[in-house]
Amino acid sequence: MYSSKNSQVSTSRFLDYIGSFHDIEAFNWLHKGLSLHKYIFSTHWGHLSVLFMWVAGSLFHIGWGGNFSLYISNPVISIPISHPIWDPHFANFSVASSSAIQSSCPSYSGLYNVLYTIGVRDETQIFYLVLSFEALSLISLMLGKFHFETYLNSISLPFTFKSSQSNVSSDFVARSPFPSRLYLAFLDSSGFRLNYHLAVLFGTTSLLWAGHLVHVSIPASRGTEFSQLGNPSLWDCLYRGHWASLSSSPDAPGHVFGYSAGAGSSLLSFIGGIESSTNSISLSDIAHHHLAIGVLFIWAGHLYSSTFRGLGHKFQGIVSLSGLDFGSWAIISSLHLQLSLALIAVSTVTFLVAHEIYSIPAYAFISYDYVTTVALFVHHNWIASFSMVGAMAHAAIYLLRDYVSSPTDSGNVVSRILAHKQAILSHLSWVTLFLGFHTLGLYVHNDVVVGFGQPYKQLLIEPVFSQYSSNLWHFASSSYYETSSYFDSSLAKDLSSYSYSSLGPGDFIVYHAIALSLHVTALILLKGALDSKGTALLPDKSLYGFGFPCDGPARGGTCDISAWDSFYLAFFWLLNANSWILFFFHWKHLLIWQSSLTKFDESSTFLCGWFRDYLWFNSASLIRGYDPVGANDLSVWAWTFLAAHLCWAVGFMFLISWRGYWQELIDSIIFMHLKTPFLVSIWKGGKLTPSALSIVQARFIGLVHFAVGFIVTYAAFILGSTS
Repeated sequence: MYSSKNSQVSTSRFLDYIGSFHDIEAFNWLHKGLSLHKYIFSTHWGHLSVLFMWVAGSLFHIGWGGNFSLYISNPVISIPISHPIWDPHFANFSVASSSAIQSSCPSYSGLYNVLYTIGVRDETQIFYLVLSFEALSLISLMLGKFHFETYLNSISLPFTFKSSQSNVSSDFVARSPFPSRLYLAFLDSSGFRLNYHLAVLFGTTSLLWAGHLVHVSIPASRGTEFSQLGNPSLWDCLYRGHWASLSSSPDAPGHVFGYSAGAGSSLLSFIGGIESSTNSISLSDIAHHHLAIGVLFIWAGHLYSSTFRGLGHKFQGIVSLSGLDFGSWAIISSLHLQLSLALIAVSTVTFLVAHEIYSIPAYAFISYDYVTTVALFVHHNWIASFSMVGAMAHAAIYLLRDYVSSPTDSGNVVSRILAHKQAILSHLSWVTLFLGFHTLGLYVHNDVVVGFGQPYKQLLIEPVFSQYSSNLWHFASSSYYETSSYFDSSLAKDLSSYSYSSLGPGDFIVYHAIALSLHVTALILLKGALDSKGTALLPDKSLYGFGFPCDGPARGGTCDISAWDSFYLAFFWLLNANSWILFFFHWKHLLIWQSSLTKFDESSTFLCGWFRDYLWFNSASLIRGYDPVGANDLSVWAWTFLAAHLCWAVGFMFLISWRGYWQELIDSIIFMHLKTPFLVSIWKGGKLTPSALSIVQARFIGLVHFAVGFIVTYAAFILGSTS
């Protein structure tokens, strides 16, 4: 995209591409005759192939170098092994050099718990799973290659549109790529009935998984051999209508997962709550859930064969997003809008999964592994956060590239949001200012009085509404367990207080601090997206695209104006939000596991308490992982902790200098040494001219260093403080 006159390549010119990197429709590398939809559709199969192979590789290491057989003998105290470490530096000198594995890398992925819960009992079955996932990976590759080489646009329509039910012309349908035709079929539902087929697909998959739980997982949890799974009593109960007998005999309170002593015979139950032995949901409850979901989806798919019958409205009327030349079909025409909506859905679901993993775990004994519990929460929390930022970024690109307003658009969602963007942003700004001043004011006041030796003068606000709702849940759960015939009354107190903990002033302040960071992140993202087409200061902003540079007053005065710029600032606030969420989650769970929750009530009401009693106190073992006295199993993470701090500090170097002065200095030194023969050969005889970074390029480098440094630093901190 540069002219031949400006064809030199240097650091800054490489970074110039970053702003339009995701604007894939602007690139000219697409092969002639192949649409972008074909590339995306084929890429999906490629992604699935990578995921299947990734899972296969993880399972292969567990089966080949793990300790799965030892783990299932006692999952509570056994440390799962990811893979062995064949390094003499990790050798145990008290053991002969000819011994077997001397060191290994622990597994914190939860795969051991997943395998054990679904009924896998030896390495042979693990290798069967590996071969299955490798076959799925190969099939995905073949399907991607097949769809890429097949001209999808030449495929005839598998359905017809009735002119009375659709505003889309037949010429547009004939020219639409195949994935868009599927969207059209879903929105119109006059022929292909895509919602019916999707419902049957999801329902059948859920039914099959319920069958696996009933025939494999539940018997394995009761110590039954796989050869004895063909129990005709299940089918007899189903055919004769004796369904109540399927849940009449649950496992006894003293039943140990994987053994027959105390095992019941129920296959589909609705007990609720957490099992005392595994600290997870009952497998018979999970099987009941998947059976009900499967039946409901298949029934609804047949009953409501169209969206109109199921919801009373046509889907095109529900999501009437006007845009290009074809009326209410912008959701089909805009790939960025589709991706934005998909990322929002993924973000919401993933964030819910992050909280469900530790609050109501579905896998046996996973809550006993504290490192895995924290790691899974952190992992899913980052995925949800990145997905939400990506959703807003592509929403901004949609507004810039694909959305065209017209006088008839006053009733759709996008036009109404754009018409009220000033009110939305101003109200959100007021909320963030209120939260910021009051939360920060509480922390500052409490820090000052504690620093002057008067902690009794702290401003401590009790979360009365949260305490009331928590007490209601505690009372309801206690009453249920005390009156339930499935449990002994002696276990009621322990089970009902499993995930119950008192809330105090520290919780009140930190929840408002998290709300502050989330609202500020949302404010910046919304402002960048809603102002992407233009503002009163720059009404023709859309002419510059999504990623026009931020070069400051000396280069045009465009700093902090483009939607691209706003996502840098939003990303930093996202890092703030995640750090506060993770700090709160990790510290409170550490103290719960240590039975010293009062320490949180004492130290969480002022910032120095967080630094002293959470960060610095829990960093001690990590810092001592490698010192003059010796090294331990945390030595690698100790070096990682230091290296990530360095990476994090380099981010400040670019961010505080703001114009990338350090990079400019390096480029200038190189340019000064171009007279030397050696460097001239590197820079192709002086044809390449180094140039200083602009502000937005320095922001990018600083953001990458800052984010990577923070994430890796905290990862090392979790492994060092939790294990």
